[in-house]
Amino acid sequence: MTDEQFDDVVRKMDLEQKVRLLTGATAWRTHALPDIGLRSIVTSDGPIGVRGQGWDERSTSLTLPSPTGLAASWDEDLVERLGELLGDEARRKRVDVLLAPTINLHRSPLGGRHFECYSEDPLLTARVGVAYIRGVQSRGVAATAKHYVANDSETERLTLDARVDERTLREVYLAPFEAAVEAGVWVVMAAYNGVNGATMSENPLLAEPLKGEWGFDGLVISDWGAVRSTVASGRAAQDLAMPGPDGPWGDALVAAVRAGEVPEEAVDEKVRRLLRLASRVGALSPGDPPSLAELPAPQSADAQGGYSALGGPHPGTPTDAGSRALLREAVVASTVLLRNERSILPLNPEPLRTVAVIGPSAAAPRVQGGGSAGVYPVSTLSPLDGIRDALAGRAEVTHAAGVHLPSRPTPLDLGNARNPLTGEPGVLVRLLDAEGAELHAEHRLTGRILEPALVDSSATVEIRARLCPQAGGVWNLAVSGWGHVFLSADGTTLIDEEVVRDTDDPATVHLTPPYRHATLTLTAGQDVDLVARRRLDPDSGLASVLAADPPRRGDAEELEAAIQLAKAADVAIVVVGTTEEVESEGYDREDLALPGDQDALVRAVVAANPDTVVVVNAGGPVAMPWREEVPAVLLSWFPGQEYGDGLARVLFGAAEPGGRLPTTWADRALIGTTPVDGVLEYAEGPHIGYRAWLRETAAPAYWFGHGLGYTTWSYESVAAPELVEPGEPFTARVRLRNTGERAGGEVVQVYLARPETGVTRPALWLAGFARVEAGPGETVEAEVEITARALQHWSPEDQAWTGEPGSFTVLAGRSAGDLALSTTTATAR
Repeated sequence: MTDEQFDDVVRKMDLEQKVRLLTGATAWRTHALPDIGLRSIVTSDGPIGVRGQGWDERSTSLTLPSPTGLAASWDEDLVERLGELLGDEARRKRVDVLLAPTINLHRSPLGGRHFECYSEDPLLTARVGVAYIRGVQSRGVAATAKHYVANDSETERLTLDARVDERTLREVYLAPFEAAVEAGVWVVMAAYNGVNGATMSENPLLAEPLKGEWGFDGLVISDWGAVRSTVASGRAAQDLAMPGPDGPWGDALVAAVRAGEVPEEAVDEKVRRLLRLASRVGALSPGDPPSLAELPAPQSADAQGGYSALGGPHPGTPTDAGSRALLREAVVASTVLLRNERSILPLNPEPLRTVAVIGPSAAAPRVQGGGSAGVYPVSTLSPLDGIRDALAGRAEVTHAAGVHLPSRPTPLDLGNARNPLTGEPGVLVRLLDAEGAELHAEHRLTGRILEPALVDSSATVEIRARLCPQAGGVWNLAVSGWGHVFLSADGTTLIDEEVVRDTDDPATVHLTPPYRHATLTLTAGQDVDLVARRRLDPDSGLASVLAADPPRRGDAEELEAAIQLAKAADVAIVVVGTTEEVESEGYDREDLALPGDQDALVRAVVAANPDTVVVVNAGGPVAMPWREEVPAVLLSWFPGQEYGDGLARVLFGAAEPGGRLPTTWADRALIGTTPVDGVLEYAEGPHIGYRAWLRETAAPAYWFGHGLGYTTWSYESVAAPELVEPGEPFTARVRLRNTGERAGGEVVQVYLARPETGVTRPALWLAGFARVEAGPGETVEAEVEITARALQHWSPEDQAWTGEPGSFTVLAGRSAGDLALSTTTATAR
């Protein structure tokens, strides 16, 4: 539709109709207006998968590596193909808007949502984010650039005011959003936080530069619950308030318009943008009835996507070989080889007879981060299973956790629980009224029920299960939820408590309510009936959890078992990582240490077996005090569902690890995340990540851009034009040779520096990069495109981008700390 046609549609609507469209109809859908051919627009969380409307473990999703992993690939073509896969997934699940990508920056490694953002560098973030957007939107599904802007901390994230100077805001934090708009993104999400005194849903930055200077013609959606006023946000360039059906707009906004407090033209403009989005995603067809996408997802198998009432992957979920192969490719491409002494990697499987796979994350890895971006993977292959599959028929693979990690209780699952009504693996979930009468019952696959199928008059959620203990001894049982919680075992009450809600953070309210604990001595093979209940109070979310953990051997015994396995093995592979209590939406990290005694585990294993490979399963930087003591360190991030297969391919040489660090790894953070009196000062200016470390006397553990492959490279020359016209791009040409005995790939990075400058600048900054491949002994030339913006800075005085005439140093190499080549270029006056 044309702008004129949108205007015609708006003119035909009354004020109540227009305002109604501007708040969600539900948590995930907008209102429909059949009279104008408008169906509901359906949204879904991302970015590693398409969860669909709400949380139901029976609705599975293809699960990509975390955004840090995608950025570690430095591979825009791969990310675009993964975006296409997500676009196809969205269409199968009848989703119109994917709430991704997150293009905030790694301002501090302490950021709890670090894994969900791409990198610490605005250029790398922009290029990877744009590739993701291109892929998703090529399928007619809207991508959402979020969270606009300076949403780089979780501490007090709903209310903090980020104070950022104008140059830093333009050159660093706004830069990825500007690139997203230039690439044609259809939706931008306004963040919870404020910037320079105004919360983002009321902030002038929504108008300028977003809609004005940049020309963004799409929809500004709020983060969930971020619109907290009527008049201020109504007058601002905020377009859609989510979720619904309640909120501060509705009747109050109608009244504000009629009182002259909010111009009706402001409402009209919001509606035009909503209609434009609807047109783009196929939700607006004047004269046609609403499509099937307006109907709730069915709870029975069909080819449209969703879930099966019987559990398991939905028939509409793509589990084909091609999709899985792409996800395995992504695991390999994102894996970063940090250290490889004695060329211990890749491991030769031929002589191996025994391999010890050790660590708490080896059998139970984290494939995704915590929080609202979570999905239910189609399947998950652990490192232990992947290694066993790779060595099947060749070597014995042994396993010990080695340490116990402090973590939340483990929800009941198909392996240890049965529905007491049917005997099926899983649990029985019932909705009860205020008198305890059953209103609804359904079979579920896990004891973690975030969104039961509520019906009117529901007052209580009940989870019943027959726990089938495979080990005898003292079990730890737990129930989670707000309000009154209850747990009984075989009719004996274990927990009966009142849990008062003490937070407004939606990630905590709806996803991680607190636990109450009890212990019970059980006999192996002797089942026990568990009943958990929680009262459904207003504004307390729906999440309810029934969890059970078996007895475990003592810490000393667990560590000794791992040491003995390592001693008896030809090689030891230790998988360490973070927990959801360390890396998740809703809170920041206190430090960069691995939780529990994992550092001691690594040191004990390498002392027992010098041929030890350490794999780090974390979404962001962790301190590795043992890194110089082990011969090889691999970083796998949160790698998605094909973790085990992809990791095994790297370990045994079927593929080369393709990743390079998208963020600097160090043992400590230079920048904090905690506001003071509600204000978070970005006092460091543009000096974040490697830019901050370049001002330190000490070096980080591993520089931004670092990563090894299975061959070696010699950087031979770099060339750039002697003179570049103001406002023009240029090409840097870097010649390098594969000096190893194996074909491989390299990420050639080009940085700029301005030794003599009249404006404040970083010591150097990433200006471009390119991936190259070459066979043994071959020479290759990387053509690295440098945009005009790389030579410019923002002038607050002129309110424009401007160039500083004179000489720039062009540096090329493998990382921000390894730049072997340099030349110069100059801009004319």
